[in-house]
Amino acid sequence: MAEHAAQTRALVPGSTIGMLGGGQLGRMSALAAANLGYRVHVFCPEQDGPAQQVCATATVAAYEDEAALARFADAVDVVTYEFENVPDATARFLAARRPVRPGPEALRVAQDRIVEKDFINSCGVATAPYRCVDSPAELEAAVAALGRPAVLKSTRLGYDGKGQVKIAPDTDLDKAWRLMGSAHGILEGFVDFDCEISVIVARGIDGEIVPYPAVENRHANHILDTTIAPAAISRAQASEAEGIARALARALDLVGLLAIEMFVARSGAILVNELAPRPHNSGHWTMDACRTSQFEQFIRAVAGLPLGSIERHADAVMKNLIGDEVHSWPAILAEPGAKLHLYGKAEARRGRKMGHVNRLYPLGGAPR
Repeated sequence: MAEHAAQTRALVPGSTIGMLGGGQLGRMSALAAANLGYRVHVFCPEQDGPAQQVCATATVAAYEDEAALARFADAVDVVTYEFENVPDATARFLAARRPVRPGPEALRVAQDRIVEKDFINSCGVATAPYRCVDSPAELEAAVAALGRPAVLKSTRLGYDGKGQVKIAPDTDLDKAWRLMGSAHGILEGFVDFDCEISVIVARGIDGEIVPYPAVENRHANHILDTTIAPAAISRAQASEAEGIARALARALDLVGLLAIEMFVARSGAILVNELAPRPHNSGHWTMDACRTSQFEQFIRAVAGLPLGSIERHADAVMKNLIGDEVHSWPAILAEPGAKLHLYGKAEARRGRKMGHVNRLYPLGGAPR
């Protein structure tokens, strides 16, 4: 009984939140935590990551280092993560010592695309058709079943287009298998979609569920380029997307934040693409357009606080600054109404997210 009470009690100000991962999502979460009176202790293998630059304490060690993990657990009051590729063994090791929010089950589902799709379908939610492919022969059979075009993806560790190969009418399947670069893959059938959207939903320790409005996402070179809030979809579609987010968060018994990427098919149907049990790039607009940003909401949920109001006082367009685009920061700072957020990364490499800018518009006035 005492252990259960500790799991559901709100963290008092001055408590320490343990953060697995040291990237920009951890950085912005740590800044939100500081505003609520919490310290953040980062655990990650790399030195001088974006999150470490703004945190009270950092442990630099491998995720498999159990001695370092034990010391980390002793130093924090709750554990969360800013990316979903934390090793399963790491999450289970920590969960035996401290509350981990979202729990290891959310990680297990989000880490493997086959498990993820199976889970989504088990909740009565539609996805693109898919097949598990663990060899070139299985890929050939899957392509015969699903047709071309299609997309071959590694089941684990892929993001921003990594580990993904488009299967066009003339694609050599043996070459595609080699390019995918994994022994385990998933072939996803083609979706004739009108737009890509996402919904970010928070769920508290008391079961309260609060979804942000659906937003439209536009990609360039497989990387999110622009998010437009809100999405220009019908009220019925927006309500359906939010309902899907609520259902999946509830089915995962989530405590924290869940981002759901979806396709709006030309038929009007909504299909779920991917899940991410953490803050998400498509939620960055909330930092300047909502009463409670996704990062504050994330910390509120993880810390056991009441969830905040998501009242939106403006429409917004979020633009990622990828690679050399970050060098436009002086012009952005001189632009009335633009809100610049930089991540503290030293080197502007091609395809690397260096920051973002939010541009605000009157309600109903975001450009399309």
